[in-house]
Amino acid sequence: MIKIVDKVECCGCGSCANACPSRCVKMKEDEEGFLYPIVDDFDKCIRCNICSKVCPVKNLKKEEPFVQKGYLVQHCDEQIRKESTAGGAFTAIAQYVIECGGIVFGAAYDDQLQVVHMAAEDIESLKKFRNSKYVQSNTKYTYREAEQYLKEGRLVCYSGTPCQIEGLKAYLRREYDNLITVDVVCHAVPSPLIWNKYLEMQKEKLGKKIANIRFRDKYYGYKYSAMVITGENNQELYARGVDSDQMLRAFFSNICDRPSCYNCSFKKRYRVSDFTIWDCFTVYNFSKELDDDKGTTRVLIHSSKGQEVFEKIKSRLRYLEVSPEKLTDGVKEMFQSVDMNPKRQQFFSDAKTKSGKELFEEYFPCSMKVVAERFIRVFCAKTGIYSAMKRVYKAIVKK
Repeated sequence: MIKIVDKVECCGCGSCANACPSRCVKMKEDEEGFLYPIVDDFDKCIRCNICSKVCPVKNLKKEEPFVQKGYLVQHCDEQIRKESTAGGAFTAIAQYVIECGGIVFGAAYDDQLQVVHMAAEDIESLKKFRNSKYVQSNTKYTYREAEQYLKEGRLVCYSGTPCQIEGLKAYLRREYDNLITVDVVCHAVPSPLIWNKYLEMQKEKLGKKIANIRFRDKYYGYKYSAMVITGENNQELYARGVDSDQMLRAFFSNICDRPSCYNCSFKKRYRVSDFTIWDCFTVYNFSKELDDDKGTTRVLIHSSKGQEVFEKIKSRLRYLEVSPEKLTDGVKEMFQSVDMNPKRQQFFSDAKTKSGKELFEEYFPCSMKVVAERFIRVFCAKTGIYSAMKRVYKAIVKK
């Protein structure tokens, strides 16, 4: 049976819980808010060891080079692109699947603003998958659901982090022609516990019911991401950039990530998915025509199936073919695990006793430096010089 001795060796994908024939493996939260498998009924366990056999970390696939295709992509529907984190590539893939009578799985908010995997069977429902959620999603039993649809012959698209896609593939233990997988290049996954602390703080500060939160809203443009909170009737309650929003600052400080993220087994170029998608903030290095600050997606295609799908959806897109080597050059999130913040242990210890407001204001206070940086960034965004200033800054840093 599966037993997690070192938490670095569990990515929390849930493959083991989905695969257990006796249903005795459950995903339970630890003190940091991350899910780990627990055998909660030893009498039910039949010692088949399937839970260990489907673990993507314990049975890591060796990376082997193969032919890939690379593209820069922008959805032609400007509203879809506006609502998307980058260029709307995933929506184009998902639209195709829905139109073929298929079903799409992805990360979305439930009624309590918890990030979970769920299904969509119509075009309108795809909206819930747009925009990043910088929290580890709970896949629940969606691997089982996806498998049932696959066996029924329906086209299935499953999207998630690289570990979740490898977890799905390990769980299935066979290839399906009617399965399309999409992984997102992942920085790391923060704790749902810390996310709930943030929600607690914002509810207290705003004093109103929160209807939706967008981590990567294009409030100031694509290249200056913002956290935007809305209430009833889409009323805007809060908007802060990556420099001053406390959850975004926590995310990029690597203080609240899952232990396995600091030694990720799935940081690589050659992946088991059909598509890998991620941002292209430096689109100007590839094409001046596509550099409009409204969002562009890098798409790396790993399979002939993925290329066939791309050929069918490209009429919805503006796209530019780019060599995979150039597309992935310098993308450290694809190849390198994040470094653990030295304050991580104390941060989680304090999270047990402090309120959300106390926690975030102690570790990520709104200092004069933060206020000044926000003022400068907002000024540059509103005057239209943000992109140019960012390029100058990057050039200086490189020197």
